Amino acid sequence: MKRLVLRDPALIAPFGEPARDLRILNKPLWLLQRDVLAHHCQSTLEFDTFEELFAQSQLELQDEELLVYKDNLFFDAPLIDSFIREARQTGRPCQLAFAHTDKAITAHALRLQQGLTRQNDVYVAALYYFPRGPVRDPAPLLMATEPREMGYYRIPSYMAPHHGDLVYQVPRRACLSIEHWTHLIYANSIFGVFAWARRKEQEVEDSWRAKLRVSAKAFLERKHFLGCSELVKIGKNCSIDPTAIIQGPTVIGNNVHIGAGVVIVSSLIGSNVTIMQGSQIMLSVISDRCYLPFNASLFMTTLMENTMVAQLTCLQLCVVGRNTFIGAGVIFTDFDLLGEPIHALWNGTLHDVGTPVMGSAVGHNVKIGSGFVVYPARMIESGTVLCYGDDHAVIPKNVPAGTYTRPPVFYPDRDPRVQLTGRLDEPEAI
Repeated sequence: MKRLVLRDPALIAPFGEPARDLRILNKPLWLLQRDVLAHHCQSTLEFDTFEELFAQSQLELQDEELLVYKDNLFFDAPLIDSFIREARQTGRPCQLAFAHTDKAITAHALRLQQGLTRQNDVYVAALYYFPRGPVRDPAPLLMATEPREMGYYRIPSYMAPHHGDLVYQVPRRACLSIEHWTHLIYANSIFGVFAWARRKEQEVEDSWRAKLRVSAKAFLERKHFLGCSELVKIGKNCSIDPTAIIQGPTVIGNNVHIGAGVVIVSSLIGSNVTIMQGSQIMLSVISDRCYLPFNASLFMTTLMENTMVAQLTCLQLCVVGRNTFIGAGVIFTDFDLLGEPIHALWNGTLHDVGTPVMGSAVGHNVKIGSGFVVYPARMIESGTVLCYGDDHAVIPKNVPAGTYTRPPVFYPDRDPRVQLTGRLDEPEAI
């Protein structure tokens, strides 16, 4: 079977690159797609439009078995395997579709995108199967993501006033059209490492053989059930302090150093990564050659390759581009204290992201100094350099002996108490 790739030239802010070149699960999307399809497809052709594809089919592809998809589409192996198997059984041209009640799709995949579109009672995606050359208007083939509600139930009610409990619909089969930086968080965390954990949990629940295999490994290795080698895969030449806590399913690459007191839960760690003492990583993806000094914290966050996050920095539901430095003590917040819905910029206008918490996006080749606080759903464009310039917080020169106090700041045109109730999007609000 041949795979035909439809190019999507749209650039994803703040990275300034098409989705196919951005990292998902520590691989560029185009490479991840190729690897998922490796045992189904033998050759590849790329096209800019469907019309170009149909013109080519009249000459060379008329009787070929084809799989066609857009290059900004994220999908995993369970979805592709099921789709191709069922499409072949039908023997007719098919287009991937999901029920309009599929919770993983409606909760996480429909906002800030146009690739998944409503067609009668289903949502269709840009993924097609043609048994004998491409044809127009293939029939929708309904696939179920089989979501499971997972997340955090014991949180204060004010944390999710508009969206109910802070939970995620984690699919067994995943599909997502990558058109916004928030989709990179969903693809890496919810539909990526969180979905790994969900599938492994279901496997252990459904099969006594799997439960016995994992239990035997844990007993023989004298480790916790979640920390045995059946659930934690470690590459070559790794140095891991015995006090580190690693819970699976977690994958760690080659030449990785993990220091004392590190906690890693259900994450993907690339090769040549250094994670120093006291750092905490949960449901995150750390790509190759990243460096985390002591006490850095990542929650549902993605770091692309060759990025450094300095000590005491906290990133929650964020995505950070390659070759980026984030200084010490930078805090990326993910919750609007006023209880308002969180909005992100897409196509020049603000849109509700559909979740009570959301971090921020940092582009490629960015340098951020120490001490910043970043509000939810903000973007920092590629190539940016941020230096903290507050005269009373930064010491740019030598300080002679003496006693120094910060003078009070007055706002003569307004009551200072008003600042405490200002909106987060007002430049002068505290």
